[in-house]
Amino acid sequence: MLRRIANHLFWTARNLERAEWRARLLDVNYHLLTESPPRDAQPWAPLLAIFGERELFAQCYPGADEASVLNFFALDTDNPNSIRSCIKTARTNAISLRHYISSELWLDLNTLYLSAQEWTPEVFVSPGVFAFFADLQDSFYRNSGICQGTIPRDIAYDFMQVGIMLERAEDVPRMLDVKYHFLLPRLEDVGGPIDMLQWAAVLRSASGREAYCKRFGNAIKVENVVEILLFDPTFPRSAHFSLAMLETSLNRIASQAPEPSPPSSQLEDLTALMRSQKSREAIKSGLHQFLIQIQDGCAALGDEVFQRYLKSD
Repeated sequence: MLRRIANHLFWTARNLERAEWRARLLDVNYHLLTESPPRDAQPWAPLLAIFGERELFAQCYPGADEASVLNFFALDTDNPNSIRSCIKTARTNAISLRHYISSELWLDLNTLYLSAQEWTPEVFVSPGVFAFFADLQDSFYRNSGICQGTIPRDIAYDFMQVGIMLERAEDVPRMLDVKYHFLLPRLEDVGGPIDMLQWAAVLRSASGREAYCKRFGNAIKVENVVEILLFDPTFPRSAHFSLAMLETSLNRIASQAPEPSPPSSQLEDLTALMRSQKSREAIKSGLHQFLIQIQDGCAALGDEVFQRYLKSD
């Protein structure tokens, strides 16, 4: 496969995953602030920390109020990682892939793109924030289902999987780190209703609330939240599961390369790191540093994948 085509497949899938992830976090944050009145002057500011975009936001908006943050993450075309921009980038990459993706997938992605082009700030008034993100989430679920149901399990599918799973493996620890590092409640609130409500929101952001309850019951414990989102090998949005799927796809890609290539050293380091600890040990030794290691490892792995398979000669 041409590197150019592989690059388009990778970024089509990764941008759609990124758009969905941002929609999830915005939706859950809105629900959380509705259910629990905020104490901070700018309760939307932690989302900027999650994605590391505080500087870009500050260049365009005077403060992190609800309307500004929603516009920045969902609609702003000057933000290359807004939901609208990610959908546009995915569609632009997919234009070159008509012979590699199904017509159903292209039609659905193009429909989503055309819909996103019509968004204005009024969508948060009518139909409203709840309805807007509910409809958007349905669109992402449909797109994912079409992809899984119509794309042959060949090298094109593997490059798309690499994009999806790399984005997912990087976003999960980033979300956990912000809750643990930036959203720490007051000392007297640790373990209290507000703290538990925030951890439940973290689970909902990854569609993990029901999976958590089936495994651990209804009681929210930080150790168990970290366990299911980082280390669970069966939960499809955990870092462990994402890296395992990523490894499978990279191995299949490597097996079809014209020349044998060595195993990914960055992936080996990441999987070794995940196997070296469980949630209790990670929290005890310093969860923040552990999460930063995962994020840095994912970034390094992305660079390695680019140099090995996606960079044009």
